[in-house]
Amino acid sequence: MVKIFPKIGLEALVNKKMIIFALAYTVLIFLQSTAVSGDMFTALADMEDLVSTELQLVKHLENYIQEEETRLTRLKGFLEEYESIYQEASADPTTYLANPLNAYLLVKRLTSDWKKVKSVVSRNAGSDFVKNITQQRNDLRLPSDEDLNGAAVALMRLQDTYHLDTHALAEGKVLGKKNSRQLTADDCWELGRQSYNNGDHYHTVLWMSEALSKSENESNKTVSRQDILGYLAFSTYKQGNVKEALHLTRELLKIVPFHQHALGNVRHYERLLREQGSAHEQTTAIDDVTTDERFNATNLKLAKTLRTFGVPNDLWDNYEKLCRGEKLMDPKIEGRLRCRYVTNNVPFFFIQPVKLEEAFLKPLLVIYHDVIFDEEIETVKKLAQPRLKRTTVQNMETGESIPVKYRISKAAFLRDDEHHLISKVSRRVGYITGLDMTTAEDLQVCNYGIGGHYVPHFDYAKVRNCS
Repeated sequence: MVKIFPKIGLEALVNKKMIIFALAYTVLIFLQSTAVSGDMFTALADMEDLVSTELQLVKHLENYIQEEETRLTRLKGFLEEYESIYQEASADPTTYLANPLNAYLLVKRLTSDWKKVKSVVSRNAGSDFVKNITQQRNDLRLPSDEDLNGAAVALMRLQDTYHLDTHALAEGKVLGKKNSRQLTADDCWELGRQSYNNGDHYHTVLWMSEALSKSENESNKTVSRQDILGYLAFSTYKQGNVKEALHLTRELLKIVPFHQHALGNVRHYERLLREQGSAHEQTTAIDDVTTDERFNATNLKLAKTLRTFGVPNDLWDNYEKLCRGEKLMDPKIEGRLRCRYVTNNVPFFFIQPVKLEEAFLKPLLVIYHDVIFDEEIETVKKLAQPRLKRTTVQNMETGESIPVKYRISKAAFLRDDEHHLISKVSRRVGYITGLDMTTAEDLQVCNYGIGGHYVPHFDYAKVRNCS
């Protein structure tokens, strides 16, 4: 079976020219573009289509703005003419209207001319703009609300896994490198809102706090202060900091004095603080939140899943450490690992000697480098692109294949008889490893989405009783 065992995808961290073998073998192939429907956030190949979508939206919006500017220019012409005539008439209305032409023109302006003005005012191109976008929704491949939530959750996963600072991310910096525009207060607010909807109050507090800070420095406000405070106050309470939640809620009431939820929450928070006692004030800060609290609602489900798989609880920490590039292997074991060239006695196999890297000795895990050419990779990608589908796992109770939040990717299987190159790659694997490829599964090509990952798991399936 050909599979991918990825790290959480912050960037392309794995060389695409290698094959990993451990009992079975692994081919690492990364796709670049495709066009499949639904679950866009689960594959970066789909995300690339959104660049074209945005271009189409920009063109539509540009046309709409041009039409609106033309319309407004005409209205400004009417306005200038009316103001000029009004200034003349208002100086001495009696003398002005004594001229029958002026009297006629006044009546005309307020009847037929005014109808023209009303026609221009009502001829709003906005409805046509929305109609065009709606009609082309399938062609434009617009993401769904599920994609937005999936993208937000993925960003939180990356933030936690790689210990990324919230403020640095909001400034467009990832691992110290600025390769994105700065987020607005509204951008940060949306990330906080998505976290809130997922029951993830830890990240809600982080991103709503950042939204509040950015909003204070924005000359043109992208989100209102009261909208931020509403989420921030309640999530702060859910984090256990009642005193700060009370302070934030009172700030909200200064802006919206009759906010019903806020009024009720103030009474609730005050009662809790009285019960705790004035000498028992809370001082919990965001930076003091424990690792357990960083496990948002999604991660708690993942932890439960790991227990179901029989994976030790401490494996998740090691999983994230490996993603960050931290070394966990015993130096004595690592010191025995070697790299070397190997040659197999296979006629007409010209990619020799092959570069072999030992990754582990017991069980034997080796990596073969530079055994797939760029042109071959491009062909495999083109064959797989139209067939990418959301990856699934097997429900251990029903046997049904279902999509899950702890496996974020899309995949396609390619048979040897579909293309001569697939057969060629399969034979090459057999030549290099000595494995019997007649019993191998089809070539699996995977593409991981934003923050795409697959939780640590045992890669086997139980045989179900069919009696």
